[in-house]
Amino acid sequence: MVPNTTTATPSGDLLIRNAAAVMTGRAGNAARAGAADIRIRDGRIAEIGVSLQRHDGEPVLDASGCVVYPGWVNTHHHLFQNLLKAVPSGMNAGLEQWLASVAYPRLARFTPEIFRTAVRLGMAEQLLSGTTTCADHHYLYQHSHGAETGDVLFEVAEEVGMRLVLCRGGAIQSASDHPGMRETALVPETLDEMLADIERLKARYHDASADSLRRVVVAPTTPTFSLPAALLRELAAFGRSMDLRLHSHLSETDTDVRFCREKYHCTPVQFAADHDWLGPDVWFAHLVTADPEEIRMLAVTNTGMAHCPVSNARLGCGIAPVRAMADAGVPISLGVDGAASNESGSMVHEANFAWLVHRAMGGPAQTRVEEVIHWGTAGGAQVLGLPAIGTLAPGQSGDLVIYDVGGLRFHGIHDIGTAPVVAGEPTPVRDVLVRGRQVVRDGAVVGLDLEKLRNEARRALAEVE
Repeated sequence: MVPNTTTATPSGDLLIRNAAAVMTGRAGNAARAGAADIRIRDGRIAEIGVSLQRHDGEPVLDASGCVVYPGWVNTHHHLFQNLLKAVPSGMNAGLEQWLASVAYPRLARFTPEIFRTAVRLGMAEQLLSGTTTCADHHYLYQHSHGAETGDVLFEVAEEVGMRLVLCRGGAIQSASDHPGMRETALVPETLDEMLADIERLKARYHDASADSLRRVVVAPTTPTFSLPAALLRELAAFGRSMDLRLHSHLSETDTDVRFCREKYHCTPVQFAADHDWLGPDVWFAHLVTADPEEIRMLAVTNTGMAHCPVSNARLGCGIAPVRAMADAGVPISLGVDGAASNESGSMVHEANFAWLVHRAMGGPAQTRVEEVIHWGTAGGAQVLGLPAIGTLAPGQSGDLVIYDVGGLRFHGIHDIGTAPVVAGEPTPVRDVLVRGRQVVRDGAVVGLDLEKLRNEARRALAEVE
């Protein structure tokens, strides 16, 4: 691994030199900046160009043997699941049985301390794959329990330097109607509990700026299962009255479609439309079963999606028709989903699989590397409403990842800028910057005691087993 020879100043000033390639995250011909240098001033990109001259006293980071990407923007995760990887009872189960046997039976075992450990694990893993922004769809709430978990998420994000969008989930439907809760003794929270906590989190953490480090989103776990249909419009209006975006799961399996048709006599996307849950301030995870009319509705309303192909494949759900969605104009982003249904939290792994799986299904013209990078960076910034991140260009936030591609497995790659996506993991991360501040240096998360975290994880794993 090429050593990092200097450190950015606290103000976020830095000159990155000698990168073998810079991928910008932008679309079309702007996707590549070539073998360029990047100057960061006050946490923002000031210049991108060839052989930029060093200013007096300017810190320099030598990126020889490396490629530079925008920091990945992960638009759908469940961080608490980092202690629920490869649970035997769920390894060969479909979604509904997986929910009933893996995640929900263990919710009551997550103390604040165990939850904090899981979050640290997940955020560290993401940083070490080059992810700088995480939208965590957190649904670890029960009646009179769980309100503190939102605070833990924001605290750990600040600790490790990651940008966090908290998608405040939860279910208020009766337990017997929810596919995860119906086989447990959990009591769902009330609507008043949910709304009060969203208001509290918004007042304490939410920042509406274009490169905000902290955002809050209204995100019932699943619209069709998580709360009575009559309350969906109320919840959407509540969120919009506070200028908060909306997020949820939708159309993850064929079962979701059958349920919607049998109970509501419509498709899931039509159901969302009928209850004010479409629009440019909304994005859904999965959308595996979206049909052409649903795709048209999503595109017309500029409703976004978080594509989670690894989790969808792991659970046998299928693969979302992303080529048709992208061609129609649906905003596309990438999400790793929870570690209990995707034992890797790496966005490099997700991008690699997204690039490959659509080609396997529809031929080599289905996906291009530059497009997949765009989905995982600029696309994520779009659906999260963070226009100052996701691309490398003057004026944008200094969120970027430096990948070391000097190792043996990358020798022979002609187009070195594509190496992280085409080669997949392991692609070593050397440095990660958020707003120009190094949060990963020489392959290590700055300030994180990794051995201590390993020990905490071992103890926590025994508690949730």
